[in-house]
Amino acid sequence: MSKLNMVQAINLALHEEMARDGSVVCLGQDIGVDGGVFRVTEGLLDKFGAERVIDTPLAESGILGSAIGMAIAGLRPVAEMQFSGFSYLMLGQLEGNAARYRARSQGRFTCPLVVRMPYGGGVRALEHHSESHEATFAHVPGVKVVIPSAPGNARALLAAAIRDPDPVVFMEPKRSYRAFREEVSEEPELMEIGKAQVVQEGGDLTVISWGAMMRPALQAVAEVQEQRGASIELIDLLTISPMDGETIAASVKKTGRCVIVQEAPFSLGPASEIIATINDKALLHLEAPVKRVTGYDITVPYFSREDMYLPSPGRVRRAIEETLDF
Repeated sequence: MSKLNMVQAINLALHEEMARDGSVVCLGQDIGVDGGVFRVTEGLLDKFGAERVIDTPLAESGILGSAIGMAIAGLRPVAEMQFSGFSYLMLGQLEGNAARYRARSQGRFTCPLVVRMPYGGGVRALEHHSESHEATFAHVPGVKVVIPSAPGNARALLAAAIRDPDPVVFMEPKRSYRAFREEVSEEPELMEIGKAQVVQEGGDLTVISWGAMMRPALQAVAEVQEQRGASIELIDLLTISPMDGETIAASVKKTGRCVIVQEAPFSLGPASEIIATINDKALLHLEAPVKRVTGYDITVPYFSREDMYLPSPGRVRRAIEETLDF
């Protein structure tokens, strides 16, 4: 076992999958010679060469369009969007082409590609580098949306995404890139896309989160448990689409209370879909309204105000306490 941060774990997954399968190729801005702006692709060019690690022009639509052609021709491309805030320039290719090939061909063809993109705030970047719009991609039928929260699941989920027969948007929380390390197995690992993880079990309340927000959620849960002795279940969603409604419903049926923590803006985010799922599958088990702790319906603010925008352990703790006391 080695202790890795998320950057190192994702880099390991790319090395492993490219070594395992010669059809896996990487392309994107600055991923080759420079090793990526966050050094996630460092060392790939030296090991696999310029035919499999391709530096592209600054053209998101062209990057994904090329990846779609590669996928249809039999390769398994991993395309990097340097920052998620600029990925909207590729949406026409994603929604109009990549997402539709299975349905358009009545299952005869698929489009096995991964779109990697750093996303989210917490690193004092500019506004176009700090957005958390996972709901935008999750709303496209035919596209899977995966968000790891830690080095181990980042490595295992990226490997699964590369092997998946359909397009996967793999969103990497920048705030978690180098925030902490954890032990990662020496052996290759896979996790199931579309399956949430119950991080810890409890009986009084369910907390659901994903990505970088798992850290403030974990801290808030620990504080409430220590201060009040509450038994809290914590779920790491891991996949935004397809969402694991069964795990969510089973937990809420057990606890009767739920708090959802998302970095994205309040309105129309994944938390809203989680609440709809609870209403469909577990409404009569609720003992309190479901609370959301989220970003705000504004552009991510600059530097000194960014921390006030992001959900903090204190905000999460207050939501848990209010839900327990309802």
